[in-house]
Amino acid sequence: MNFESLGLTPALCRALADLGFTTPTPIQIQAIPIALEGRDLLAGAQTGTGKTAAFGLPLLQKLAAGERSRNPRALILAPTRELAQQVHDNLRDYAKHLSLKMAVVYGGVSMLHQTNALRRGVDIIVACPGRLIDHLQQRNVDLREVQVLVLDEADRMLDIGFLPAIRRILAMVPKQRQTM
Repeated sequence: MNFESLGLTPALCRALADLGFTTPTPIQIQAIPIALEGRDLLAGAQTGTGKTAAFGLPLLQKLAAGERSRNPRALILAPTRELAQQVHDNLRDYAKHLSLKMAVVYGGVSMLHQTNALRRGVDIIVACPGRLIDHLQQRNVDLREVQVLVLDEADRMLDIGFLPAIRRILAMVPKQRQTM
């Protein structure tokens, strides 16, 4: 089995080949077709099994085929800045043959660069909940056009107390969306 047989576009398959990925992992084989159909998805697998690609590749394909907007069309929430940066970097690598704009948003650094990126317009935001709420309160970002919401390591986010922040964010994204 290869990535093309899962229904991924040539641009994504080319990026994966450039990265040395030729065979999908079990989580990718199970998740990618479901996600490409636009269905909600709940999946779990150990670290290092390719979960980011399992949700990220279908997300990128959907956005690349859709109409552009100044507002984000996908939001990925992650519990730590390290994971948010890692997810952002992976998506950037997978999307290298697509024209999608991304921003990564987390605390512990100046908001200025993040604010500038958000105001220029992005297709995808990878964010930690707390810093995203800071940007929402400052009206630096509008989530009303989000089509895909990903809660990466949702169990960990809940364990470390992000439930109130996640509830606030969920209230700001459309109810009609794909959730993974």
